[in-house]
Amino acid sequence: MKKINFILMASLFLVCLAQLTAFAQENASTANGPRIVFTEKSHDFGDIQQGDQVNYTFKFTNTGTEPLVLSRVETTCGCTATNWTKDPVAPGKTGEVSATFNSTGKKGVQRKVITIYSNATNPKETVAIVSNVLTKSSEER
Repeated sequence: MKKINFILMASLFLVCLAQLTAFAQENASTANGPRIVFTEKSHDFGDIQQGDQVNYTFKFTNTGTEPLVLSRVETTCGCTATNWTKDPVAPGKTGEVSATFNSTGKKGVQRKVITIYSNATNPKETVAIVSNVLTKSSEER
């Protein structure tokens, strides 16, 4: 009888623990404050010619409960210029981070990371642009 009571109590404890964990995870995902969510985190331009400039605009939504403000955007090198939404983004609204990659002097696969800093509950996010820069010699092979 003691074994059955122990098993029942242990089972009840595990069920309660699972419910508390689920509740904590649900509340963490709906935390107060701004939250930045990108539609896509990476864009692949495929093959481009050396010297080409390619542009892409990453779109994001503020899924939080307060206005989102991007404080700065950094790139992995000077060959990627960025522009981003400067005004506060209200909850449920969208914004943009644009990137331009200049392939002059580059060759082969290029992956450029853009880091976005904001007042969001996830204050540092990254997106990336990828391309394969072809030179005349790589085309002739």
